[in-house]
Amino acid sequence: MLLGIFFTACSSGKKKEDPQNQNATPGRPSRESIQLIQFGEAQPGSPTAVMETTMGTINIRFFPEQAPKAVENFLTLAEQGFYNGKLFHQVSRGFMIQGGALSHTGEGGTSIYRDTEGNTIPFETEWDINLWHFRGALSMVAGTAAEGDSHLSQFRIIQNDHLGEDMLSSLSEAGHPDIVIEKYKETGGAPHLDSKNTVFGQVTKGMDVVDQICRVKATGGRPQEDVIILKVTVRR
Repeated sequence: MLLGIFFTACSSGKKKEDPQNQNATPGRPSRESIQLIQFGEAQPGSPTAVMETTMGTINIRFFPEQAPKAVENFLTLAEQGFYNGKLFHQVSRGFMIQGGALSHTGEGGTSIYRDTEGNTIPFETEWDINLWHFRGALSMVAGTAAEGDSHLSQFRIIQNDHLGEDMLSSLSEAGHPDIVIEKYKETGGAPHLDSKNTVFGQVTKGMDVVDQICRVKATGGRPQEDVIILKVTVRR
């Protein structure tokens, strides 16, 4: 159940809910407290990236104010060339494409963050009330750590373009705000990931490429032909 998570996990600087607001529901943020920034105009100077793949190009915008660690991790790794030559090692039509693993089998990951001994460490989930797993969302993938947050370099792009009425109804029961449910109805997405993983970017161009990658024949989610990230070019 997501009810109650919206307040405890949101950034402290977000607009407070007005208890007199007629659109507010007990236990949920009001319409006015949520800005669906994934579909608004980008702020001047906001970072972007161009991801060239063997199936086409995907353009992405980022949200450093809402997810600073995830954004900086991805951009710095991209600038270091980490993602170049990596596979989309997992595809699931009607869900997502996934890449950024250390190995072609989809295992492992790295981050720019280090402990006192210089070892790679994962970073925490940065859940923000204004970022959701709508179609086109760029989201972190949790690792296999038994405890705590475990984001490293693996990411997914949400591809699903449709949610059934049963799923939409369950979102209301789980506490998703109405404005978010309406957007999920319009765009599709993967709402079961909300509050669990960090959304830190949004595809602005190239969802047709994401769809094409999802159509690659796969066995157990592993594509039968390699789909490779050739290069990621960052603009800060």
